[in-house]
Amino acid sequence: MRFVVDAMLGRLARWLRIMGFDVLYPKDLDDDELVELANKEERTLLTKDAHLLREKRVNGYLVRGRAWEDQLREVLDEFHLHDFAQPFSRCPECNELLEDIPKERVANRVPEHVYRVQQEFYRCPSCRRIYWNGSHVERMTEKLHALLDDRDAG
Repeated sequence: MRFVVDAMLGRLARWLRIMGFDVLYPKDLDDDELVELANKEERTLLTKDAHLLREKRVNGYLVRGRAWEDQLREVLDEFHLHDFAQPFSRCPECNELLEDIPKERVANRVPEHVYRVQQEFYRCPSCRRIYWNGSHVERMTEKLHALLDDRDAG
């Protein structure tokens, strides 16, 4: 499942990427350009703009939730994506798939303490950001489990 997300849904776009989904988030495109991109790349347009979906020929979905957590649950449920998540496999900033990078290649690019305690590192081939499984990943994993467990309970 591939998405284009409009400018009103930035946190949703980021969290879908964190879950491993292919999500474009072009903040500077107008409605016609968003529709053209979605159609050209065969992506589903996620939007809060009902008028856009009524007036344009595009495969789209109107996101109704207000909070990003509700929006994420809504999209996961609507498109049956729960079993397809691959958390932390994409760059949350630019959407590229992350690559493993040998520890010795990040020695001067991460904090000294991080280099000492972490063994696995990942790099975005596009923006060159370096990632590792630190406490932030643990907190994000807990948040994702809570969102998914909430769905399972409901």
